Amino acid sequence: MSRTLEASPPEVDLKTLRKVIFAASIGNFVEWFDFAAYGFLATILTREFFPSGDPAVGLLKTFAVFAVAFAFRPLGGIVFGVIGDRIGRKRTLALTILMMAGATTLIGLLPTYGAIGALAPFLLTVIRCVQGFSAGGEYAGACAYVMEHAPQHKRASYGSFVPVSTFSSFAVAAIVAYALDASLSADAMSTWGWRVPFLAAAPIGLIGLYLRMNLSETPAFRALEGEHNVAHAPLRDTLRTQAAGILKLGAFISVTALSFYMFTTYFATYLQVAGGLNRATSLLITVIALFFAAALCPLAGLYSDWAGRRKTVLTACVILIAMVYPSFSLAGSGHFLPSVIGVGLLAIGAVLANVVTAPLLSEVFPTRTRYTASAITYNLAYTVFGGTAPLVATWLITTTGNNMSPALYLIVIAIMGLIGGLMLPETSKVSLHGASAAHPDASAAAAALKSVPGSAA
Repeated sequence: MSRTLEASPPEVDLKTLRKVIFAASIGNFVEWFDFAAYGFLATILTREFFPSGDPAVGLLKTFAVFAVAFAFRPLGGIVFGVIGDRIGRKRTLALTILMMAGATTLIGLLPTYGAIGALAPFLLTVIRCVQGFSAGGEYAGACAYVMEHAPQHKRASYGSFVPVSTFSSFAVAAIVAYALDASLSADAMSTWGWRVPFLAAAPIGLIGLYLRMNLSETPAFRALEGEHNVAHAPLRDTLRTQAAGILKLGAFISVTALSFYMFTTYFATYLQVAGGLNRATSLLITVIALFFAAALCPLAGLYSDWAGRRKTVLTACVILIAMVYPSFSLAGSGHFLPSVIGVGLLAIGAVLANVVTAPLLSEVFPTRTRYTASAITYNLAYTVFGGTAPLVATWLITTTGNNMSPALYLIVIAIMGLIGGLMLPETSKVSLHGASAAHPDASAAAAALKSVPGSAA
């Protein structure tokens, strides 16, 4: 079936596009800064909220709460996706950043187990669930907001700045954790130092909220409103017409999620557990690798716009499969320079996967259900394979006694992701304007919807 290309709305001027990218990225920064801070401070949070005679058990509980937050992301993705497809991207993203920043700030104010007993880990879990719910509408919405503004032939290049904010947020969180470790005593760190990264979300979130409230809606969504084609039942339309795209893209995003969390969150722990490095050195190595990843994102975007999405998917998965064993081996060596190289090797594939995911989330689905479909796809994959990454990796090493077992797990998921990704059509040159999407069956599905009595089309 031939692919239908639609006339694009007028291109947005560069000044507006820069504001759009910054506004989208700052909310994404807040979201991932919190998740990063939680991961980097896992050993301290274990002592403060999950005291146990066995440190490994306590760490597993801490990572379990990390994973539980992800269980609410698909629900948040559905709710905010439906809202975003009905009232627009701008107002929905303002709501998500407000909820995220508020919940993160509350973690910084929580009393610990020593103060209120079992109520402390319970409250931590509840707040993490609120974070997960609000984060469910953030990344897919931020990507759609940028992609629906970006020039058609440069979507990955401009969209790459959303992953830049992701990796930068992890780097900043690691720097803050490193600085606190280096400057505070163990007693001060346990008393109040660990709270600082979470409390920092308040001012950053307010800045992001202001920026988002002062930007306009995307040209693609405004055009949809002008055509009176806004979906009144985005979830129903998504499930009816986009199931195949969700499954195929979801398979690839699974490897994006797993490689991302292996690299950004779990490796800081792996360097200590398998390599025997101290906490400060592990965080320093992680910071170096994260800045390397952030710098690599724009280059990955240029490559994806040049080579196309399918070739980028292939390149990312092949690099991950080829580099994962050398990466884990070097990172577990216990030496500084080999560990930096090892983490950097895993970063290359993780960056390519994350950068190509950003445009694919918008290109695979039509405008009228883009927010809902992309949020469901992204959050299901990240819940199953991203949020559980530190927990599964820790469990695999504890169960098998083999420090390389997480590497095999990543290879298996990378093969699955490669199969799903290569089943997608090439979408890099297709317009995002209007009801149709890059998927070759989207136009037919949209036409079929119009014939259904009571349809919003």
